[in-house]
Amino acid sequence: MTTAFPSCVIRSVEAHVFRVPLEKPVSTSFGTMRDRPAVLVRLEDDGGLVGWGEIWCNWPGCGAEHRARLLTSDIAPRVLDRPLPDPAELWKELTAKTHILVLQTGEVGPYAQVIAGFDMAYWDLIARRHGIPLAAALSPDAARAVRAYASGIHIRDARTVVPQARAAGYRDFKVKVGFDFDRDLALIRELAESLLPNETLYADANQAFSPDAARAFLLATADLSLGWLEEPVRVDAGPAVWGELARATETPLAGGENLAGLKAFRSAIGAGHLSVIQPDAAKWGGPTGCRAVARAALAAGRRYCPHFLGAGIGLVASAHILAAAGGDGLLEIDVNPNPLRDAIAPAWPALDGGMLGLPDGPGLGAVPDMDRLEPFRVCDPMSGVVA
Repeated sequence: MTTAFPSCVIRSVEAHVFRVPLEKPVSTSFGTMRDRPAVLVRLEDDGGLVGWGEIWCNWPGCGAEHRARLLTSDIAPRVLDRPLPDPAELWKELTAKTHILVLQTGEVGPYAQVIAGFDMAYWDLIARRHGIPLAAALSPDAARAVRAYASGIHIRDARTVVPQARAAGYRDFKVKVGFDFDRDLALIRELAESLLPNETLYADANQAFSPDAARAFLLATADLSLGWLEEPVRVDAGPAVWGELARATETPLAGGENLAGLKAFRSAIGAGHLSVIQPDAAKWGGPTGCRAVARAALAAGRRYCPHFLGAGIGLVASAHILAAAGGDGLLEIDVNPNPLRDAIAPAWPALDGGMLGLPDGPGLGAVPDMDRLEPFRVCDPMSGVVA
């Protein structure tokens, strides 16, 4: 059941850009992050209520400022000072009306990411206007807690980081592999043997393996009961490659953070090679698109486990979407140090036995802690405002 919401008038759209230098860079198989960026979206309606969202901007290094300008220059003029439809309809409208710009610029990702962050903020605003949590606005049957897993753990650091995450309440852990094949295998085997009862290990190759290497990794880890192997090969490797890998192993394959568009997700779900579907609500779709993907995934017997690697606002929104979706999915929480993730009020998250409660209150139930964020601001807020 989908709730219909009355029209809303937005008076201002703002983009807030932050960067945190990292003492220890965050490494993946395809590149290294030397700072943590974030673009937060702030909407204010004609009654003074505010909604917050987040735009994915991890790559390239200049991506945050670019996406902030796209929001205020290309999206804000399309939504300001007019009665707006409910979030799902507005998401469809913005996607359709920017399609020629996407073709003209070749910037499929940036426009999708900006619309996703706007959609997130608009859902937050609408839910606040109606005094209900975002999860309840997305589904009246939404849960109030979700299971979460510790992510972003480089395999070489797992000996130290996994016990720390366990002490923080996690019972599920995902390690990054795809660096040195033999070393990765030795370390993941050692880590699997150190797990406690009721704990699960997952692996993420970030598209690093060739098809032959992916098959070899899956066969070599077949006895470890991995919860899934994420993006073992390139996303565009083709259905024949993915299908062969899926048939070669009982380890579930996961992916979705690098898919964009309902057509792409429905094709992946229909093909059957992915057991775990992982859209990122700040990268594509926002709550509107990800809710649709989650429903399609669950209807096909797949797991919906949202991808996320960013600041606190997008993480809270991902928790709400998962709670609304239902199923047995897990929320991804990057456990590397990140002040942008922690700078939300009230303080969140806090886990107990692997479970995480949603913040109380309407909308997201949380807002950015601007006092804590201010030292990391890299430019004045970029605004679209009706005078």
